[in-house]
Amino acid sequence: MARFRTLFVLLGMALALTAPLHGVGALSVAGVVLIALGVVLIFVPGGAPGREPVVVRCPVEGRWVPVNSPADKVPSHGTHELGQAYAIDLVHVPDPDHEWRPLRKGPIASRPETFPAFGRDITAPADGVVVQASDRQRDHWSRNSRPALVYLLVEGLLFRPVLSLLTLSAGRFVIGNSVVLDLGDGVYALFAHLRHGSVRVRKGDRVRAGDVIGQVGNSGNSSEPHLHFHLMDRPRPMAAAGVPFAFRYESDGEVCTGVPGGRRPFVATTDEPASAS
Repeated sequence: MARFRTLFVLLGMALALTAPLHGVGALSVAGVVLIALGVVLIFVPGGAPGREPVVVRCPVEGRWVPVNSPADKVPSHGTHELGQAYAIDLVHVPDPDHEWRPLRKGPIASRPETFPAFGRDITAPADGVVVQASDRQRDHWSRNSRPALVYLLVEGLLFRPVLSLLTLSAGRFVIGNSVVLDLGDGVYALFAHLRHGSVRVRKGDRVRAGDVIGQVGNSGNSSEPHLHFHLMDRPRPMAAAGVPFAFRYESDGEVCTGVPGGRRPFVATTDEPASAS
């Protein structure tokens, strides 16, 4: 039932907002109930529990900080919506002497080009086929100061989701520019917030692990340039459930196969993936 959360919300809105047309009070009440049910189901898993992680190649290279990681909590972003139960946000922090912080004292907003993550290459985590690719949305200025964060929350939690629902676009205005790859065996990889005009692949293209598919941007519901990455069990996020993943990385001098967390910096490795741990 959780997979149809968005459908419940859409149907509920149709019934509740068209009350002046149908004039049936019971239908309006049913619409409100459906909306409430859809919202509740956002926090309910839609896939089978206990699934083993799918081992893939890290989609970025260099030194990064994991934010909102499934290594810290599931669902990692506080919701199962859009198949992002096991999603991770990756922020590029190349300077070991620089400590990444989610909020800045100033300026209120900065151009995306001023962040080291902006324009970094994103690579395919495994061989696959492109099932969706888009890069027409703009890269907005950062929203990682306290005043800008308030705007981000209002826009990101209200206007962008509603616009995505009304246009039946599977969260397009939340995800921003994106690519979805079919990795086989019912596993799909989603890359979100990509840079405007940077996507190098189109629907139907075959890619190999390590091929560049686009660049990190700041489109959609994003506070600063970063890569949002997750695996899911369907090609359309609107009806997908999250799938756990793992990749090889080095942190604190130790090479691991898993998911980095705790906002501890790590360096991606390009070795062949090993078994998940």
